[in-house]
Amino acid sequence: MARVRNHIRLKRALSDLEDTNNVLYTLAATIEAKDLYTRGHSHRVSVYCRELAGELGWSEAERTKIKRAGLLHDIGKIGVCDAVLLKQGPLTKSEWSEMRSHPEKGYSILSAIPSMRLAADIVLSHEERYDGTGYPRGLAGANIPWAARIFAVIDTLDAMVSDRPYRKGAPFDNAKSEIIRMAGVQFDPEVV
Repeated sequence: MARVRNHIRLKRALSDLEDTNNVLYTLAATIEAKDLYTRGHSHRVSVYCRELAGELGWSEAERTKIKRAGLLHDIGKIGVCDAVLLKQGPLTKSEWSEMRSHPEKGYSILSAIPSMRLAADIVLSHEERYDGTGYPRGLAGANIPWAARIFAVIDTLDAMVSDRPYRKGAPFDNAKSEIIRMAGVQFDPEVV
């Protein structure tokens, strides 16, 4: 009888995992449908975050969680109007304000899903800066969730080296130098 119960629990756990993965990929597809740049960016960030977390000694389970969260870190951009999200040039002050709302919008979307709580926390905090001048909450140093500090470095690196509608991507060595220069200011020095 115990074997049957264990088998049923295992099937239920696998079903829950499959449901979580289906939610994850559906949400990721939602972002991709709105903004093709975000598609490639989110996939690259998720893979790079997983690798960096491994370099920092994270367990396999933690690395899987951070990879999943990476796919969704910009989910809040579905709540940003297309005119702002896809604008070819610099944003105005009000447009920039709307763009800066994407972490809170993403948190609102993901925090409603119990299996996405870690992802929701990362989404809310991935635009914070180590010196406290980031957004949306102005967190600094160790008050920024550890996973979000990893995301900040990787998100910025990928954004710098990627072509955007309004500018060409920087060479990797230039982006790397800039990230090193900003250690302790924008980024956690240990993560850098």
